[in-house]
Amino acid sequence: MLRLNVDMKSSAPPDSVPAPMTSRSASPTRKSAEVPTPTPMTIGEVAARFDLPTHVLRHWESVGLLSPARAVADRRRYTGDDLVRVASIVALKRAGMSLPDIGTFLATLHTPARKEVLRRNRDEVRAKLAALESALALIEAGLKCTHEDLTTCPSYQALLAHGDVPASGEETEPGTPRRARRS
Repeated sequence: MLRLNVDMKSSAPPDSVPAPMTSRSASPTRKSAEVPTPTPMTIGEVAARFDLPTHVLRHWESVGLLSPARAVADRRRYTGDDLVRVASIVALKRAGMSLPDIGTFLATLHTPARKEVLRRNRDEVRAKLAALESALALIEAGLKCTHEDLTTCPSYQALLAHGDVPASGEETEPGTPRRARRS
């Protein structure tokens, strides 16, 4: 499972003065909860956090996926909300979603356009998962096989003949059941 930490932490050394605290509630009858004020991060800090080159973050900004605030000398400053967007983009890219689809996903409210993007990408991810499961079945068959030549193993041949493994270079349509694929 992919898990990205988007907690904002200061890059200051541990022996430095802690970040200022702000109160969540100004109500005199309730005990106020102190939460750290996140320090905006530079593009280099965000890139390091997500193991990305800085030019990738600039590209995502140029195509409208990110819009960090600007500080003195027009330097980008990424807030906690920006980190959530970066984490979302990274996770969706790993799932195979295109940047235009990610833009639609992040820009639209709960609309038919967002649902269509999600349905299409869900089907593509399911097709990839099915292909990976088939590859895993072949690998597991190979591990269990005692034949000198794996291709002579009846279990291995049965997996191939059963149609659970697409032929090399075979294009599959997302969401199409394995046995209903075109020949």
